[in-house]
Amino acid sequence: MGPAVLSALPLALALALALPSAALENGLALTPPMGWVAWERFRCNVDCRADPRNCISETLFFEMADRLAEDGWRELGYKYINIDDCWSAKKRDAAGQLVPDPDRFPRGIKALADYVHARGLKLGIYGDLGTLTCGGYPGTTLDRVKQDAQTFAEWGVDMLKLDGCYSSGEEQAEGYPEMAKALNATGHPIVYSCSWPAYQGGLPPKVNYTILAEVCNLWRNYDDIQDSWDSVLSILDWFFANQDVLQPAAGPGHWNDPDMLIIGNFGLSYEQSRSQMALWTVMAAPLLMSTDLRTISPSAKEILQNRLMIQINQDPLGIQGRRIVKEKSLIEVFLRPLSQGASALVFFSRRADIPYVYTTSLAKLHFPEDAVYEVQDVYSGEITRGLKTGDNFSVTVNPSGVVMWYLYPVAQPWRIVRQQAPREGFRPVFL
Repeated sequence: MGPAVLSALPLALALALALPSAALENGLALTPPMGWVAWERFRCNVDCRADPRNCISETLFFEMADRLAEDGWRELGYKYINIDDCWSAKKRDAAGQLVPDPDRFPRGIKALADYVHARGLKLGIYGDLGTLTCGGYPGTTLDRVKQDAQTFAEWGVDMLKLDGCYSSGEEQAEGYPEMAKALNATGHPIVYSCSWPAYQGGLPPKVNYTILAEVCNLWRNYDDIQDSWDSVLSILDWFFANQDVLQPAAGPGHWNDPDMLIIGNFGLSYEQSRSQMALWTVMAAPLLMSTDLRTISPSAKEILQNRLMIQINQDPLGIQGRRIVKEKSLIEVFLRPLSQGASALVFFSRRADIPYVYTTSLAKLHFPEDAVYEVQDVYSGEITRGLKTGDNFSVTVNPSGVVMWYLYPVAQPWRIVRQQAPREGFRPVFL
């Protein structure tokens, strides 16, 4: 009973499969989760003799937890330390329980969770709804769902990513809702990240996003990100080509996940790094970094720790943005509505030649007539006051780069929005 079949089932049966999980009633992930995950940067490196510093071991996660706690990440909202594949032993124990690799995690997952929690952080873990994980470690077959959910809860895990390798569409249609139900039944709050739609092509009719939002807190829709600009672009292309389907599915407690931030690694330029951060933010995407926080460059850290960017990403309305303009000049414009009548605009260049001067107006971008805005450039901090809807303006966008604006209404038709009294250097939105 794969999702293609599930979407065609009578409504009562479909809801019977999905609603008992009541994942949205767990009160979790009301804004997109933020943190760090091992996979893209460290993969399935299990050779701790040859590469002790970078292998998948408790030491790596202890050290990354220290960095989140001590280098300003935690205070900005980066709170999850997420283990990905290849953490477990190759076999379950005599009781059939998942166990961590005894050489690489000698103190166990609960001790790691305690360490993470003591630093004001949360621990995520990886599982797979199949006979094996994608890396060849023990999976969670349907008969193990309740047992594994209880194990994760007893360890103090705060997030579960459940992958879908080595499972059928029928097993996924049954198992993903069952895991949601099992996690909730433990009584321990666990954010639930599903890879279900990614294994079914990401789109209707095989994927029913109404049901998915009732089962999972976030979900992977599309391919894994790689450390390259081409990979980032392929994800952007897919998400915005299908925005009419994907955008309405997102909101507080249930998010589309375009995969990890690769800022700080090897494949993106400075401009491309700024673009990924801005575009993930306008998509209301989880901000899950996968980089080496022990050696991250100051420029990458500055991008990832941009306070206004994070405030926009975490906006409580939780509305995913949309691409609203696609120009022949290879400039694209994205809009995300925010709380208190504010908005975020991203001007993105796909050009590969020189900086491009793009001229438009808020009227052309369908903002309300006769409104007046205060504008803050999210990266430079520059303030523009008194921008009227009908005023033409120009932005200079670097090749593969962005200009991102936060717009706050100071006057709109029919109402005046009260702000703090203006003062020299006034900046309206900071954490």
